[in-house]
Amino acid sequence: MEQRHWHTAKHALARMPVEAGETVLDLGTGSGYALRALRETRGIGPSVGLDGSPEMVHNAREYTDDPQVRFVSGDFHALPFRTDEIDHVWSMEAFYYAQRPLEALREVRRVLRPGGTFYCAVNFYEESEQTHEWQERIPIEMQLWSRSRYREAFREAGLSVAGQDEIPDREIEIPPAEAFPTDEFETREAMVERYRRHGTLLTVGVAP
Repeated sequence: MEQRHWHTAKHALARMPVEAGETVLDLGTGSGYALRALRETRGIGPSVGLDGSPEMVHNAREYTDDPQVRFVSGDFHALPFRTDEIDHVWSMEAFYYAQRPLEALREVRRVLRPGGTFYCAVNFYEESEQTHEWQERIPIEMQLWSRSRYREAFREAGLSVAGQDEIPDREIEIPPAEAFPTDEFETREAMVERYRRHGTLLTVGVAP
């Protein structure tokens, strides 16, 4: 996941208004790569990567011994943090696993300090039709929201929407038309649509 999504994740992370010493929560942290990158490039302070999988939490801990970064197993719908405790929240390719997404967004709003941001990046969304088949390979329900539904839900949860756009993946190599069909795509046009037209949907919320 880290290798596959870094191509667009790095551009989204670069946009975050994170300052040295601030606290970042990474929802669905996976290997913890986002926090490691923010520690290296921004000097973030004590931060937490949360994942629903204890195995992934164990995996993330193997990648760093930085005392400023810790990893915990937890539930998106009941975040183990005090109100107004977190400066920024990041989530890449994880939010659609929330079974009660509006409740999860309200938890994000609760833990964010006033002016704090939530950078939510997903590849699985309604407009990106080439990703819809992912649900067939995942045993739990994934929330297939549209761009507009993300904005509406952020506002319902009490977050202002500061921006939303699609970050294309310019680094994935797209073979010539004669190489298709491939294991994943029937046509070159489908692959172009997936990576160059849609890529990653980034929705940015701000706590008032």
